[in-house]
Amino acid sequence: MSTARFSDITIAQFAERLASPEPVPGGGSASAIAASFSASLIAMVASLSLGRPKYAPYEATHRRALAFASGASAAFLDLADRDAEAYAAFAAALKLPRDTAEQQEVRATAIRAAARRAAEVPLEVVRRCADLVAEVDAMAGRSNLNAASDVQVAALLVEAAGRGAAANVLINLPSADDDAFSGRVTDEVMALLASIEELAARARERVGAGRLRDPEPE
Repeated sequence: MSTARFSDITIAQFAERLASPEPVPGGGSASAIAASFSASLIAMVASLSLGRPKYAPYEATHRRALAFASGASAAFLDLADRDAEAYAAFAAALKLPRDTAEQQEVRATAIRAAARRAAEVPLEVVRRCADLVAEVDAMAGRSNLNAASDVQVAALLVEAAGRGAAANVLINLPSADDDAFSGRVTDEVMALLASIEELAARARERVGAGRLRDPEPE
């Protein structure tokens, strides 16, 4: 696995690594990258809306969304790296020797710990997607209408990212071999995913209406 961080390589290089037969990066990192793009789009739309008299009533929304999305974009890139690291550790645990009873126990313990971590990182992606989609929804119909399609794409990307990250959470839970942890995490993921899907759909509907709506309550 390359030690270069995803934020330091080109999109073409990331795509090449994603297409390689190496186990990382995979779907978890790709989901986090998609969320980063969603956040960047919202930052762009906020920037395109600030300072324009027509959108002055929404300035507070734009400034908050810009500050949030700028930080979120970088955070998702970091999570893409962390996801790759977590899955690489899980893949390494699977390759541990298991010739003796002692080795089998060491391997099983390592797999459980690595699987838990491999679930925890994409869980953080899902959590952050839930925060991001709230900003996407807030910007829909409250930002530069010439950039409405960018809000639409942001909604699509954050929903895809949330769904992808959730899939990576759920697939690692059985290997964590902890029923209490798995149950708690599954409940949280499903609740977050339902909220993400609802807000993303609402944002797309508001963009589709093609008109401005009332500012957020103070």
